[in-house]
Amino acid sequence: MTTRPRIALIGCGRIGQVHARNLASLRELCDFAIAADFFLEAAEKTASAYGVPRAMSDGEAAIADPEIDAVIIASSTETHAPYIELASHYGKSIFTEKPIALDLDATDRALTAADSAGVRLQVGFQRRFDPGYVAAKNAILNGELGAVEMIHDVMRDPQPPPAAYIAQSGGLYRDMAIHNFDSVRWLMGEDPIEIFVMAGALFSDDIRAANDVDTSVVTLRFPSGAIATIENSRRSGFGYDVRTEIFGSGGGLMVGESRDLPIRRYTSAGVIEDHQYFFLERFRDAYRQEMISFLTAIGEDAAVSVTGEDGRTALRLAMAAEESLRQGRPVSLLPTEVLHAQS
Repeated sequence: MTTRPRIALIGCGRIGQVHARNLASLRELCDFAIAADFFLEAAEKTASAYGVPRAMSDGEAAIADPEIDAVIIASSTETHAPYIELASHYGKSIFTEKPIALDLDATDRALTAADSAGVRLQVGFQRRFDPGYVAAKNAILNGELGAVEMIHDVMRDPQPPPAAYIAQSGGLYRDMAIHNFDSVRWLMGEDPIEIFVMAGALFSDDIRAANDVDTSVVTLRFPSGAIATIENSRRSGFGYDVRTEIFGSGGGLMVGESRDLPIRRYTSAGVIEDHQYFFLERFRDAYRQEMISFLTAIGEDAAVSVTGEDGRTALRLAMAAEESLRQGRPVSLLPTEVLHAQS
């Protein structure tokens, strides 16, 4: 393989456009060779916008193309695991958006395929590449906070997604809170041993009809005795809201910057500052950095920093959250009591 891999982007929708823009701006690290989407027009528009030489509607053909070294999977969730298996068969490096799949069986088949083929597989948990979260993780590793005792993690979307999306999303925990689960276990540096959930469908008829929840609080307990809480909501009246507070024996910090401009105005009407409305703006730099990390791993023949096992663990926590909600009690996550619930 060359140190400048030839890339096929599979899926040219909302998140696919983020990856397309970043791939096109990283020509020194990759050759953005194919844009593929089930809807050919979307692939053609992406190829035209970013100077990609080829557009096609067949994602499988793009993956199988012998000129392609690596694939970026940004297509709909149900295609992630099959595309990972196919890409593994052809020996491609793989970046996939979360989740790998909506159940553990499909996830395990995909991970087994990648492992057996010896290909690298990176999962798109972009928070790990956000400058604020990276600084927080480094502060923990450097001992600046002492022993971490509590993490409080918040994520709220501006408004509920469309009904069609809700129906195929896998639910709040597998679709949305999966980012929180990965972030908290990464920051804490250990996996939780117990989970407890309280949640409800407070404001969305579409979510209620899908037997899902729109408002949730999760509590996690870790082997060290530390505790984490996660708040999720499908509605925030002022825009996207993501904040994380970390408290340790020697201090604390909060990751929560959400302004486009580092300006605060003081007027007779009050104190005013802007706010990034959606996650695409909030994590703009993180998406670019995660792609740089993936491409660099290929070029240097190195391991990726966010693995398939990270994706599996986050899914397992999401499923345990659902089990806790169903049972109305804490659910153990100890190795001897591994949750085997399937959707």
